[in-house]
Amino acid sequence: MNTPDPLMRFIAAVHVALGQPAAHETVSAALARLVAHDYWLPPAYAQPHPEHHQQYLLHADPTGRFSIVSFVWGPGQATPIHDHGVWGAVGVLRGAEHSQAYTADGTTPPRPIGDRHTLHPGMVELVGPDVGDIHKVSNAVEAVSVSIHVYGTDIGRHPRHVYPPEGGIKPFISGYANGPDTPAFS
Repeated sequence: MNTPDPLMRFIAAVHVALGQPAAHETVSAALARLVAHDYWLPPAYAQPHPEHHQQYLLHADPTGRFSIVSFVWGPGQATPIHDHGVWGAVGVLRGAEHSQAYTADGTTPPRPIGDRHTLHPGMVELVGPDVGDIHKVSNAVEAVSVSIHVYGTDIGRHPRHVYPPEGGIKPFISGYANGPDTPAFS
């Protein structure tokens, strides 16, 4: 499958940004340009699962410096409270997402930080250890929502953590929903 031109331009922009100071801000600006237009993502990479959110790998840098995924939500779906352990940027392509930041130490129940906010199409949010890495995200609309994420590693293979409401820490690795009809554009 051919890589859509906007995604190719974004991949090239990420490669350039990672060699510069303030790389995350540059990546965030490039992601905002990518999600400003909702015509380029093939429908197969925007298919929700009936029971849970899922992510499709769009591109994994061969040297492991970053990955790009489409994150797909059905109505009412949400993540658990989780971290990333690496820098990232999330841009909403269609629909909307609620995001609530948390603080969690693994011994006490996670506590919300500030108010929940909503990301609409074209909006981008940074995540990671330097900017706030623990949050819960949910679909904010009664339709499918799709966001495009870029992370500073192959996020589907990267060890991360879930923070249960009662406290504690559970390790997890998210993996990908890709199948024969949804190969990565790598």
